[in-house]
Amino acid sequence: MHDDTRRLVVAVDGPSGSGKSTISRRLANALDARYLDTGAMYRAVTWAVLRDGVDPQDADGVAAVARKLRLEVGTDPLEPYTMADGTPVDRQIRGPEVTQAVSAVSAVGAVRALLVAEQQRIIAGATRIVVEGRDIGAVVAPDADLKVYLTASADERARRRSAENGAQQDATTADLARRDKLDSTRAVNPLKQADDAVVLDTTELGIDEVVARLQRMLEKVRL
Repeated sequence: MHDDTRRLVVAVDGPSGSGKSTISRRLANALDARYLDTGAMYRAVTWAVLRDGVDPQDADGVAAVARKLRLEVGTDPLEPYTMADGTPVDRQIRGPEVTQAVSAVSAVGAVRALLVAEQQRIIAGATRIVVEGRDIGAVVAPDADLKVYLTASADERARRRSAENGAQQDATTADLARRDKLDSTRAVNPLKQADDAVVLDTTELGIDEVVARLQRMLEKVRL
């Protein structure tokens, strides 16, 4: 059994469509822990960049938007939320315009520095938290109790994402490949598997099975 009085940080990384968000929320709820979706934070900055008419490729302009943005995220796994300058943006940040631009915005070093610092502040203030993103185990929470890198086949990832957004699977496959390349080759904090992360292929696994496996992993690392 877990000692609920001890700090617990679980880092969940992986590419789009690997199941990070659903699995992380489900795990956080099972652990009575907080939940942090770092991707939503980058999407919120991207939304603000587009709102202000700034070119996502303009690093200085993007950084200026990020510095003045008032960003708030809720960490209840049952009711997470994202607010930008007092506006709820949960629906807007999942739209195609933000999805198309988020990799470029996320590649700006100043944006990553600001958001990583905020993410680390949130983690430090939580007793138990599951954090998901693309650089959590390697950069944001390198001392996490458990680091997991979720993956799945390209076809399965595209199928899942298409089911979520209603897009054609071929178009989704191409978009995921584009984002994978941008995220894994950016100069600052690229998408990568932490050296001590456990790799878990979710292609053939259901959500409940993945969560159960992660709970078993936690039992072992917390003994």
